[in-house]
Amino acid sequence: MAEIEREAMEYDVVIVGAGPAGLSAAIRLKQLDADLNVVVLEKGSEVGAHILSGAVLDPVGLDALLPDWKEKGAPLNVPVKDDNFYMLGEAGQVRIPNFPMPPLMNNHGNYIVSMGNVCRWMAEQAEEMGVEIFPGMACSELVYGDNGEVKGVVAGVFGLEEDGSIGENTEPGMELHGKYVFLSEGVRGSLSKEVIAKYDLAKGKEPQKYGLGMKEIWEIDPEKHKEGSVTHTMGWPLESNAGGGSFIYHLENNQVYVGFVVHLNYKNPHLFPYMEFQRFKHHPMVADLLKGGKRVAYGARAISEGGYQSMPKMVAPGVALLGCSVGMVNVPRIKGNHNAMLSGKAAAEAAFDAIKAERSGDELTAYETEVREGAIGKDLKKVRNVKPIWSKYGLAASLVLGGFDMWTNTLGFSLFGTVGHGKNDADATEEASKHKPIDYPKPDGTLSFDRLTNVSFSFTNHEESQPAHLKLTDAAIPVAQNLPKYAGPSARYCPAGVYEFVEEEGKDTRFVINFQNCVHCKTCDIKDPAQNITWTTPQGGDGPNYPNM
Repeated sequence: MAEIEREAMEYDVVIVGAGPAGLSAAIRLKQLDADLNVVVLEKGSEVGAHILSGAVLDPVGLDALLPDWKEKGAPLNVPVKDDNFYMLGEAGQVRIPNFPMPPLMNNHGNYIVSMGNVCRWMAEQAEEMGVEIFPGMACSELVYGDNGEVKGVVAGVFGLEEDGSIGENTEPGMELHGKYVFLSEGVRGSLSKEVIAKYDLAKGKEPQKYGLGMKEIWEIDPEKHKEGSVTHTMGWPLESNAGGGSFIYHLENNQVYVGFVVHLNYKNPHLFPYMEFQRFKHHPMVADLLKGGKRVAYGARAISEGGYQSMPKMVAPGVALLGCSVGMVNVPRIKGNHNAMLSGKAAAEAAFDAIKAERSGDELTAYETEVREGAIGKDLKKVRNVKPIWSKYGLAASLVLGGFDMWTNTLGFSLFGTVGHGKNDADATEEASKHKPIDYPKPDGTLSFDRLTNVSFSFTNHEESQPAHLKLTDAAIPVAQNLPKYAGPSARYCPAGVYEFVEEEGKDTRFVINFQNCVHCKTCDIKDPAQNITWTTPQGGDGPNYPNM
């Protein structure tokens, strides 16, 4: 595509991704100087269409950005009323008391929200301030300047032929140039991944770690609904097979968010994260809550879990990484949206100062300093050891040692120092011969559902004549290597049923990519043992259309 002549538009700041980080940056830039030209490019069909989060929101980010958010009608309508923690066994549960937990685990003052709706509201605020927001505009390439700096992006390429070539109906898109480019693509964004590799931003850092989060929205019996109730569980059904746990949040209108997270450093390639989620709903405590209700939406996405020690360098010439492009989730709190907002604000302030000083295309080092030394760094540093302790020593050790470490960190020290993560999640996968297959119950169609049925509740759509946006480095590896060695894990780790191994009588096994099902979770890009799958953006507007995730 590099030989194509494209029109170019010039801006002060180009922002990729209309999530909480990107929109916060846009709003803050306009607060600082209403005359700055700011554009936000969003690959979803509308703002919020690709936003999936738990979510219990700590409003500290909104407080800093828009202190009058209540008066402006921000959709934070359900304050948390009670916190519940349970350790599950197959047939029962044990309540973990709240009092031993560090204060940072308290959800008092937080809100159960749809982050999709929060982002829709933030986009309205931004547009009122003069920010240009273009949904349905996937950013497929970076544009580099003469000195190797990032100077813009290519957006709005439509109508490529199935083989990726240019056809008579191809729209080549356009270049959007900025004095600075902000990448707020969320977890494992394709442009962020390119920038991290090109400028070696992960050098000297621990590998980023991930979880797969799956979520359903349920409408339940009003008599069972407890607006403002927050529940987290650990233990069954994962137990020793993998790290992770669940969340159950009661929002308004008799709706409940039911979610399940599986840490992607699991060893057993037979593990089927989606089916672990479906099995979880048959636990007596959960089944009783959902009985008589109906699932109304489904989605999935990866979560960055590496935390403080895994954050890459955040700036390179002309570009800054924001929010989950860096990885700012506080794992024990299961919260990252507040840090994403604060990162957007910090990046905007650094860019404003630079533009005011007539700089462009350089490194916004002031942004990186603020993230590492300010509120975000302090939030993440306190909990930095919880995930690696869990990964290395198991759930029980994480509860005891990780909890102790969080307490001491609130006092300003840690007996453990900073614990490393070790391997990345792809390398953590062991050969199938070392593990037993796991027998999963068949979904009953009432509490549990097969993947393809559930994907229909993500309202996902991709134009089928476009090139597949899931690229194989070597097309032979899935059948020749991953199937005999790892029992074909892509058929299981994908929560949307994108990958399958098809056996036909008298023919070799075929590896099939049903990219139309993809909900853009990026798990394949993370977990594939050979790191053979690369997730790229499909044409703009394609993918899930989440209503109020």
